[in-house]
Amino acid sequence: MRSSLKYCMPLLFLAMALPATAAQNPSALDSSSLSGSYLAGRYASKLRDLDLAAEYFAQALRDDPGNSVLAERTFVLAFSAGDVKRAEELAPGVLALDPTHRLARTLLGIKEFNARRYAKALEHFKTIDATPLDELTSNLLIAWTHTAEKNPKAAMAALDQLGKTEYFTIFRDFHGALIADLLAQPTRAEAFYKKAFEQAGTSNRVIQAYGNFLERNGKKEQARTLYKDYLATREDQPLIREVLNNLEAGRKPARFIPDARTGLAETMFSIAGWLNDEQTIDAALVYAQLAIHLKKDFPSAQMLLGDIYEATARYDKAIEAYDQIPKDSVLYEKAAIEIAVNLHQLDRAEESLEKISSVLAINPKSYDAWITKADFLRDAKHFVEAADAYSHALALVPQPDRNHAMLFYFRGIAYERAGIWDKAEADFRKSLALSPDQANVLNYLGYSMIEKRINIPEAMDMIRKAVELKPNDGYIVDSLGWAHYHMGEYEEATKHMERAVELRPEDPIINDHLGDAYWRAGRRLEAKFQWQHARDNKPEPADLAKIEKKLKEGLPDIVPTPTATQTDPAKTLN
Repeated sequence: MRSSLKYCMPLLFLAMALPATAAQNPSALDSSSLSGSYLAGRYASKLRDLDLAAEYFAQALRDDPGNSVLAERTFVLAFSAGDVKRAEELAPGVLALDPTHRLARTLLGIKEFNARRYAKALEHFKTIDATPLDELTSNLLIAWTHTAEKNPKAAMAALDQLGKTEYFTIFRDFHGALIADLLAQPTRAEAFYKKAFEQAGTSNRVIQAYGNFLERNGKKEQARTLYKDYLATREDQPLIREVLNNLEAGRKPARFIPDARTGLAETMFSIAGWLNDEQTIDAALVYAQLAIHLKKDFPSAQMLLGDIYEATARYDKAIEAYDQIPKDSVLYEKAAIEIAVNLHQLDRAEESLEKISSVLAINPKSYDAWITKADFLRDAKHFVEAADAYSHALALVPQPDRNHAMLFYFRGIAYERAGIWDKAEADFRKSLALSPDQANVLNYLGYSMIEKRINIPEAMDMIRKAVELKPNDGYIVDSLGWAHYHMGEYEEATKHMERAVELRPEDPIINDHLGDAYWRAGRRLEAKFQWQHARDNKPEPADLAKIEKKLKEGLPDIVPTPTATQTDPAKTLN
């Protein structure tokens, strides 16, 4: 441990003094030294550029091969980046420093499993025992290894250990069903499937596996009912739709889990899905990579990997993951749409539109693709085209319900921005008819009506209701204040705008609005102070020019109808 302590403390000290530019661009660091490589790797990790981080830590480890901190971090990063071969090379060194290291034991155990050296694989898996996640991983891996040995008693004994922890019972029951099914124990398998379904009947994997079992065991009607009931409340489920279509066409399904190696892949996929939340997403990435390592043709795992990268803002890596989905997979369309979304996140607007258009060229009835294209067009301020794309999506909806309320809202925004008010108002009202308590829609419609001097009492009621629904939304509170301002009620406007500035002190337009209200209320020194805040908060160039003019000249004696500097109601979009 002396080696790690020797470098860890000074390197951490250096990291605290690192220039801000290095945090934004770790490759700008001088990585020719040990400390430079370490710092570059550390900041690349912070930015979640795992490929670059792995490269830098590997370089640092070459300079100091006995450093336990570097060895462990290089191993984990290689793993996370999908470089399983490099991780396998590093794993023995990690175990020399930490004999119970979960990922090192898991990887080396899988290596032995693939070589059919099951006893050695079990030695690794049984050594994983420190945390609840270790317990889950260890027992599932042990169970599937005994399955490979065709030892159902030992496999079930390992799974029974999971029953001691309440939130692990779903893993016990689901994998118990898969193992019993594979080992030709249909009665036990069905009992486990029923338990898994009772606990996780909303799980796509549970439905696929259970339905597959029912079909292969002469219970096609039960399988058909299972699939149809699931699809009745979930439109976007291509995998379940596919198995139902195959059933109706009389195609006999292959076994869902054909061998123990695939069972290990399913284990990794199950754990990755369970860990896929904000707190444990880095661990989810590792398990997703393992699932794909064990089963190369695994579109569901590729989708999960893409989702993880997307959630961590690694849009380039998400595109790479989604791009691995083959064109003959029913998940291809979803993957292509996600590629378009990630291209859009990378500000590659033209490419994103080309990609989503290619999806629609293949399937003109893709509801999700039309919505995605419409969102891209609205974001690009092509409002007429955006409204047309939303209309294509709505044309695919037989009977709109509250789930489609936001779609009418978005089309209404596109119409309003295009200057087609009659259609915009109709869409906003349709959205509210489907779902009345939408603060954003109430705010947008109410403010627009006040601006146009249409049904003022109704419009004010809408904005007040929006504020009641979202009292801490600075944009909506500002709209109420600005509405009072519009009506010449400056004292009332000031009260609400002061609250809006408390909620959104960084917003230049809200600060600007408060300055205007102060000026009209006769509080001119406060008005100039507020306009200075607005100017310092980096408004858009057009708004900045108007703010600077007000700082020099104040407001004219006659209140103009506010237009360019009004709060954008679309900012309240979630």
